[in-house]
Amino acid sequence: MTFEDLAYTQTPQNRMPGRRGDVAWVASQQARPDMRVIPIWRDRCLVGEGRPVEIAGSAAHAVLRASPESVLLGLEGEKPVFAADLSELSEGDALRACGAQASAEVRKLVPVLPSPQAATLAYARGLLHWNRHTRFCGSCGAATRAIQAGHVRVCTAESCGRQMFPRIEPAVIVLVQSCEPEPRCLLARHHGAGPDGFSLLAGFVEIGEGLEAAVRREVAEEAGVAVGDVAYRGSQGWPFPAGLMVGFTAHALSEAITVDGEELMEARWFHRAEIVERITSGPGPGPEDSIGGRLLRSWAGA
Repeated sequence: MTFEDLAYTQTPQNRMPGRRGDVAWVASQQARPDMRVIPIWRDRCLVGEGRPVEIAGSAAHAVLRASPESVLLGLEGEKPVFAADLSELSEGDALRACGAQASAEVRKLVPVLPSPQAATLAYARGLLHWNRHTRFCGSCGAATRAIQAGHVRVCTAESCGRQMFPRIEPAVIVLVQSCEPEPRCLLARHHGAGPDGFSLLAGFVEIGEGLEAAVRREVAEEAGVAVGDVAYRGSQGWPFPAGLMVGFTAHALSEAITVDGEELMEARWFHRAEIVERITSGPGPGPEDSIGGRLLRSWAGA
């Protein structure tokens, strides 16, 4: 089973890193009649007739003027695509400005969208979120301003001038297989999950450790299971707001489980037939847009 077509993995735009620092060139792209704008309101897409709104022509220029923060996503073919943050407007005003009917979370729209469009919306959301939450310098507290068409921010204090780049927070997610001859995999129920809300183990990578080390640490910390071999399977952007999910499979060295009681409520081993049943007639493999579901389906052959 391939891991190359996961949600949020590939955007169709040429991000134009060699040109987006040219202020005059970016302005010329904003002025083009074939320019498109994706409006975002407080991290939510604007929707009309059940589909995300994308605005073109003179209406697109009007939306850019109404937005205090816009970013260049790139070129699709020769056509520029921008994202505009309308978060300073009320929801009603944002909807009226774009001719939209409602706002919606990107992840709720994924089942009805082509993969490139879902990736583009997540890209727009993540980049605008970062700009909106990086308005002040973490070193000196002065205001920042966007450069590189919204892909870099710089401190405005002459004594500082620090440059800030969009942060990425890597996290690992792992399917742990048992060491017994009959294959089983480890699922856990986190705090806040329902009675049957079992999922794969996952966690953020910490400073000074590699991805495989993060897998071993997370599984040992949360479930008390020692892990040996770790194998990379795939990755996906996870801009909610700034993650990178990296998927692995691993083999346990023992089957003893001791949950930490903080992150996890319980954990247990599941036979392959149980996983197939969960996928086909139970709660499912997990969120449709997550690499976790793909890891489970691949292991179960479902």
